[in-house]
Amino acid sequence: MDPIFLNIGGFTIAWYGVLMTLGIVAGISIGLKLARERGLDADLFERMIYTMLLWGFIGARLVFVATSWDLFADTPMPQRLLDIINLRQGGISIHGGLLGGILAAIWFTRKYRMNFYRYLDLAAPGVALGIIGGRLGNIMNGTDTVGRVTGWPVGFRWPDSARAFHDGMCIPNPDPTMDLSQYCQTIAGQQVMTAPVHFTQLYGVLIGAALLIASFFWLRSKKPGWAFWQFWLWYSLLRAGVEETFRLNPLMFDTYLQQGLDQPGIGLWTMTQVFSVPIVLVSLYMLWRLAAQPEPQPVPVAGGEVMTHAEARARGGE
Repeated sequence: MDPIFLNIGGFTIAWYGVLMTLGIVAGISIGLKLARERGLDADLFERMIYTMLLWGFIGARLVFVATSWDLFADTPMPQRLLDIINLRQGGISIHGGLLGGILAAIWFTRKYRMNFYRYLDLAAPGVALGIIGGRLGNIMNGTDTVGRVTGWPVGFRWPDSARAFHDGMCIPNPDPTMDLSQYCQTIAGQQVMTAPVHFTQLYGVLIGAALLIASFFWLRSKKPGWAFWQFWLWYSLLRAGVEETFRLNPLMFDTYLQQGLDQPGIGLWTMTQVFSVPIVLVSLYMLWRLAAQPEPQPVPVAGGEVMTHAEARARGGE
């Protein structure tokens, strides 16, 4: 497991960036296909997606920096500023990316008088593919989104050849709840972290795959927003419950922590778990409102686009 995909004269291309890019490209292709099938403006949708990607990356980096300020606080200026904007060193927040992308979509759809939900629903498969690509990249990086030490049979012992993982984990951490160096041994002249951990990167891949499959079922609904809010609901539940519970993150509230060779490797509540609660509640409320609405009846309009009766009346008054 090597984080470097390609090295040309000292200029490196990371697996993380390659896999994330592949996921995004595949997601855009699926979204454009769905837009054409539904009679939507595919060109406008494509422009919206690129705008969302730009602000999504900005939001993802800003949230990561804000929640991981200890990584930058001791670096003097102007090097600190360079480290903050240097995405090649890694470090992004998926929730920050989603927030930045959605805010960009709100601005874009208002500017061009597009139905926000009808277009954003189509992005669900692409976001799932981005999650898969990102978590596969985390596996190659080794030190990203690491799991807690566990005595459960699902514990994963990273191979000795995964040097990025072992080199990162064998550096002492001043926070004893985050320190894995106590499990490091010298094997064949190299430091190796020998304790089994939850393979949380793989958990993230499986979550992305589940969301990808589910997205196509949610998209069967004719109600704009159904796929959007279902995605937010289940991503938040699965991320907070299946991935974050076993992930080596500091606790925002020290409620429950059992990790070690004879422990399950569970921690409650991390920052992501706390922030997921309002997202889940809002998603449930919005889905309840949508479920109470009748199925919209589509009507054809000029240019081949299909709209609901309400949308057709609104456009007729513009």
